[in-house]
Amino acid sequence: MEIHEDFIERTLKSYFPADYQSIYEGSLVLRYLDKKMKAVHGSSKTRRSLANIYAIYSILYHYVGDFYNDPAGYRAFEGYDYMRLFEFCRTLYGGSKLQNHALNSRVNGEFRNKFHDVEKDLIIANEGKYLIHIDYLYVDGLDISKAIVAVIEQYVELLKAKDRLLIETIEQINRVEDCAARKEKIKELLTGDSEARIFEIISYAILKNHYKNVKVYFGYSQDDVRAFNLELYKTGRTNANDGGIDFVMRPVGRFFQVTEVNRYDKYLLDIDKVMHFPITFVVKTTKSKAKVEEELQSYIARKTGGMSVLEDRYRKAIEEIITINELKLWIDELDEQDITGITRDIDVYYRLEMNLEPDSTD
Repeated sequence: MEIHEDFIERTLKSYFPADYQSIYEGSLVLRYLDKKMKAVHGSSKTRRSLANIYAIYSILYHYVGDFYNDPAGYRAFEGYDYMRLFEFCRTLYGGSKLQNHALNSRVNGEFRNKFHDVEKDLIIANEGKYLIHIDYLYVDGLDISKAIVAVIEQYVELLKAKDRLLIETIEQINRVEDCAARKEKIKELLTGDSEARIFEIISYAILKNHYKNVKVYFGYSQDDVRAFNLELYKTGRTNANDGGIDFVMRPVGRFFQVTEVNRYDKYLLDIDKVMHFPITFVVKTTKSKAKVEEELQSYIARKTGGMSVLEDRYRKAIEEIITINELKLWIDELDEQDITGITRDIDVYYRLEMNLEPDSTD
């Protein structure tokens, strides 16, 4: 049975040099974490799953100090208080915005989905107290809790290093004096392999600074028509339940959704979420706008079976397609002040996403 993440293999070798592979194969918790920790890779589209991982970690962190290698004592233990565990989770890296459902049921549900034949819950709920079933903490008579804790801590350290990378890149761009060179550096951040949420933040910064230079004219009568610069707003964090809207524009009321090029089912789902209100799709691809539009229209035709009422509903709801190509062209059109605005906005919204303070280096 293959260990997918190298850092997990290295960690297990440090605890169990001779039999790390059998320990891995005998531990459903380690195999579960191995499936959940793909976010350490730069091009990963997988969520970080910190809520579920921290639910496990919060229990094991306290367990190691209280019951390590003490199976008899642990079997008599009734569990750790919910608020103690939850508040501990909120102190961890990226944990300040976590919701409370992972301890209650989410971990057990997902655990069973990954291992269909398990008979016991991973986390035992006991009237507001929680503990991990002892059967998941021992393999061949060995208490593996310290190794599990170390795996989770190494995962978090790798995430921290990854999170710092974009901030350091932005700091390097800001030190470049030549505006044309800064533009090229920003363009290098726009690739089809970009992590989804990083692409969303960068594309927002570019679109915001592009549209703010565009004027529209509104008024309730011809006599009071006034000029307004377009303003683009983010609706929330990149993983937020935003109902299919990532950005909203004032005063014209446009919706923007950031998405992947090859997930055309997601396009239609987003359209359905907002009751077929027109959406501008910002697509993480270097394909041409025309090619994406062609593929999307073909998908709509197949999905609707040629029913005109359905085809019209979806086609009218596609306001515009914006790809990496358009974003790069708009970067070229911006002046030095706008480029400074892009790097500032990337820095601000990325730190917000990562729960980092404005000048934090953690």
